[in-house]
Amino acid sequence: MGRLSAALLAAFSWIAFAIPAQAIDVKAAVLRVDYPTLLPISRYDLRPDDLGFAGAALADEDNGTTGSFLGHTYETTTIATAPEEADSAFDALLAQGIRLIVVQARGEDLLRLTDKAAAAGALVFNAATGDVALRDDQCRGNLLHIAPSDAMKADAVAQFAVWKKWDEWFLISGSNPQDIALAEAYRTSARKFGVRITEDREFTDTGGSRRTDSGHVLVQRQLPTFTQGADDHDVVVAADGTDYFARYLSYHLWTPRPVMGSGGLVPTTFHAAHEAYGATQFQTRFEALTGRYAKPQDYNVWLALRVVGEAVTRANTADPMGVRDYAVSDAFELAAFKGTRVTFRNWNGQLRQPILLYDGSITVSVSPQDGFLHQVSPLDTMGLDRPESNCTAFN
Repeated sequence: MGRLSAALLAAFSWIAFAIPAQAIDVKAAVLRVDYPTLLPISRYDLRPDDLGFAGAALADEDNGTTGSFLGHTYETTTIATAPEEADSAFDALLAQGIRLIVVQARGEDLLRLTDKAAAAGALVFNAATGDVALRDDQCRGNLLHIAPSDAMKADAVAQFAVWKKWDEWFLISGSNPQDIALAEAYRTSARKFGVRITEDREFTDTGGSRRTDSGHVLVQRQLPTFTQGADDHDVVVAADGTDYFARYLSYHLWTPRPVMGSGGLVPTTFHAAHEAYGATQFQTRFEALTGRYAKPQDYNVWLALRVVGEAVTRANTADPMGVRDYAVSDAFELAAFKGTRVTFRNWNGQLRQPILLYDGSITVSVSPQDGFLHQVSPLDTMGLDRPESNCTAFN
């Protein structure tokens, strides 16, 4: 009888342990703002209808696998909207009681929606924009950045260039606002890592279709003359946030040199050929679910919702500020198929993560590069470090 009682006690103890302290229904959303743009340079870059949303579907599957054992359920609403309807779409999500929202939008729209979310007690995840100011003096305490900043990407490129001893740059930037901001990120990186910019030129966007004779052929004819007579340089760095000219540079320079930045060797969070660090299983699951290859936007959304899932699992809460506080705490870490677990910077809400350098078919390298050291994490050698950020929203 004593042994039976002990067995029963052990069984009841196991059952008690298996029953979660709290069943949680996690309701999240992905809001994608679709801006009017020209067709992309390449047909390979045509935007799929489920861009980003496919990452959400995979995240719900992944979160649900663990959640099924803990009594947690995950449901993500996805909405695509035009810029002029973004506010009403966001209001509709808040009216449904959704307080965990992943946003794919430009900086000015993201900031406005984030302030709207703050008034409702909601947490926003930035899955798209690299605006440095949003990690600096325009940061918000209810905004976590999954997408790397322009500064992180520029630093990733600069580190590789320095490692290769390509420390003299010919910087070519576009004339659009996104291009100008990106160019400033590269100038900052050059100063940070001791690189000399020997030439700094602006290539003016004259408009027009980029896939007709008035577009790409014109650009291709202009670039050799435009780059003629540049001072000696090791590498061309392109700052083309609007995808106008940079990808034509590699075979249309006056003086042949490697191209990095917005063309040639490109910094990215993820790409469909990335297979290291167990990423093959991510790719195969994504392709089985969607019937296409993963894009960086899909990965960013997946990662944002996996942050939510990890916080719900570990901290047993779906409260927006509870999720945020756990995410920026020392207890948080998440596997992300990049060789190291990712964490958040608790001074501005930016996710630390390695940056892949992609040439269009393979991962050529991963930054941070060997030899770039930091007292906290080598990942903090990319982007705004604590002393460099003016963000006070997380104090």
